[in-house]
Amino acid sequence: MTTKSKILAGLVGVFVLIQFYRHEPNLQEAPAKNHLTTEYTIPANVEQVLVNACYDCHSNNTVYPWYSQVQPLAYWINHHVEDGKKHLNFDEFTTYRLRKQYHKMEEVVEQMQEKEMPLKSYSLIHSNARLKDEERTLLVNWAEAVMNEMKGRYPMDSLVKPKS
Repeated sequence: MTTKSKILAGLVGVFVLIQFYRHEPNLQEAPAKNHLTTEYTIPANVEQVLVNACYDCHSNNTVYPWYSQVQPLAYWINHHVEDGKKHLNFDEFTTYRLRKQYHKMEEVVEQMQEKEMPLKSYSLIHSNARLKDEERTLLVNWAEAVMNEMKGRYPMDSLVKPKS
């Protein structure tokens, strides 16, 4: 057996072995009792954009493509999902302090205006997640409406950090 054959056999062996390493899927069975909609309104057209472009990484329910079952892609996808949920999880939104909720809506506005979300690596494979300018504007307007609703309900000092 040549050195190249041994290396190839080793790589195939490693590839086969890593297929047995699985992450727990990001699938919540019960309805999300802390979802943003329990406190704030999401119009149907906004919800559709969120489902197509955001919820796979920013909720407790990811729609997994077929290739998510193949390592090392599964690891990479899981990392994106976990990182996304760490930054914003719509299913856990009402567990955030008011100030954090408000700040997350500010970040939605910023991320849409700067075209930083969805990630290029995600929208490259998920064509339905490629946001048009109108959809970005729709999300910005919705996030700003949520922020205004918060301002109407709560004292400003509970939403924004006082300037020192």
